[in-house]
Amino acid sequence: MAMSVDALRAVAAPFVSAAGLDLEDVTVEKVGRRSKVTVIVDADGGVDLDVIADVSGEISAALDEQPGLDDTPFVLEVTSPGVDRPLTEPRHWRRAKDRLVAVEMADGSSVTGRVVGSDDTSATLDVDGETRTIAYADVAKAVVQVEFDRKKDD
Repeated sequence: MAMSVDALRAVAAPFVSAAGLDLEDVTVEKVGRRSKVTVIVDADGGVDLDVIADVSGEISAALDEQPGLDDTPFVLEVTSPGVDRPLTEPRHWRRAKDRLVAVEMADGSSVTGRVVGSDDTSATLDVDGETRTIAYADVAKAVVQVEFDRKKDD
């Protein structure tokens, strides 16, 4: 693909922002003779499929207007992040409130707990009934755990 990821991000960003979404990532991968451009978006409360469809159409039309792309076959995918996306930004932690997360600490230890709160520098977890505050700077990796049988508190 003739455009760099940064250039693709610059094309997509205004449409994503106008829809009230956050641009999480843009990736390009070769799939056969075509390139697959994936634009990952998210928002507080999740992303509506109709909004994704609208944003996808706007980005596609804008990419069709880019010089040098008219001879380059590509597939555009606009999607929300999967549950396996690492929590790397404060907004990811905010959106994970009430979710179970597994955290690998920079010191090699690990913690699993439910996110009860977060701010710009740390998250507060309920770990086996005890509150623990974890600074983002001390986190090597954190991901939401999938819970198939969680019972909601009434």
